[in-house]
Amino acid sequence: MKFFSFKNILFYTALMLPSLAMSQTTATNTSGIIIPNSEVPFLNLTPDSRSGAMGEAGVATTPDVNANYWNPAKLTFLEDDDNVSLSYSPWLRQLIPDISLSYLSYAHKIDDRSSVGASLRYFNYGSIPLTDVYSNSQGTYSPNEFSVNGSYARKFGDEFSLGFTAGYIHSNFSNASFSSGSQQARAGNAFSAGVSFFYRKKLQEFGTDGIFSFGTNISNIGSKISYSDVGTKYFLPANLKIGAADVINLDDYNQITLTLDLNKLLTPTPPVRDANGNIISGKDDNVSVPSGVFGSFTDAPGGFSGELKEITVSPGFEYWYDQLVALRMGYFYQNPNNPNSANTGGSHYLTLGVGFKYILFNFDFSYIASTQQNSALANTLRFTLMGSFGGNKNANKK
Repeated sequence: MKFFSFKNILFYTALMLPSLAMSQTTATNTSGIIIPNSEVPFLNLTPDSRSGAMGEAGVATTPDVNANYWNPAKLTFLEDDDNVSLSYSPWLRQLIPDISLSYLSYAHKIDDRSSVGASLRYFNYGSIPLTDVYSNSQGTYSPNEFSVNGSYARKFGDEFSLGFTAGYIHSNFSNASFSSGSQQARAGNAFSAGVSFFYRKKLQEFGTDGIFSFGTNISNIGSKISYSDVGTKYFLPANLKIGAADVINLDDYNQITLTLDLNKLLTPTPPVRDANGNIISGKDDNVSVPSGVFGSFTDAPGGFSGELKEITVSPGFEYWYDQLVALRMGYFYQNPNNPNSANTGGSHYLTLGVGFKYILFNFDFSYIASTQQNSALANTLRFTLMGSFGGNKNANKK
């Protein structure tokens, strides 16, 4: 029988945890063991280079096709009929050579008020050696996860829009787990949904034209996921993003954008228990999905101050010259006492990036310059290629 220690998978997942937007809820029991309370954390990893360069912020930035992830309500503000984007992120290459995140996003404008979008996200965990119970080599296995999403956005008036998203998630670790007794391991499958809102208003700032935007996105609300017929069922990493952005056109050639995102996971925070398993702080996390989502605002050990510690902050900056060359910078901050930080002390890092536009195509590149010593995220790169095609069904320009 092929066999693989699931500790390696948990190791990879834990490495992703402190990265982006509280990908997975964790806590410690009285023995100090990390206990995951949600699965498929890859759903909350930033896929594109533009937002990756602005501190992982993108809920309210000027619309592009990657709004399928950040805020699907923005899709109806796209200027071109058809938009497509392909992103690739070699992940944690300093530690593991062949892990990567790939993301394909597409959007189509039905008319000047309605748009549809679709996206495919694929996370490759690389090749993992398999052994039997006697440590004899049994070849390799390549666990992977993917999600497929479809979105619809509708504009109401000229300034705000709503979006709805539905998705399917597949998480395949079936050959990388124990199969014991009646508990046969299998791939995990789940369905999700999300809603989003976007508001954009043109105005005058500092004597020049500007655009103020505000957005929210609630994503990954869905069924629990399990890796066996009778095993534990885990929450999806339901998530709330709130953001604002201000675009200032300094003149005909120079444009700057200031943006800020706040992010919170909408899954139960595991309570602190004593040696007998009794809750001494926080609330019971063995609840339904609706209870977990609504209760996530009031269940943190430590009360309201504990809830504030679960919020990550992402300020970002973007500069465009003549809509041809872009420079970007941002910062990602997670509270050191965040109960969702897997006891790593929280993540905080500087992000940098550049973008180039040539006729119908955009090329974006981002880089994480971690401020934490020996960070696994240091020197992480992302690459994105975008294209816009067709006519123009939206009279509202940037």
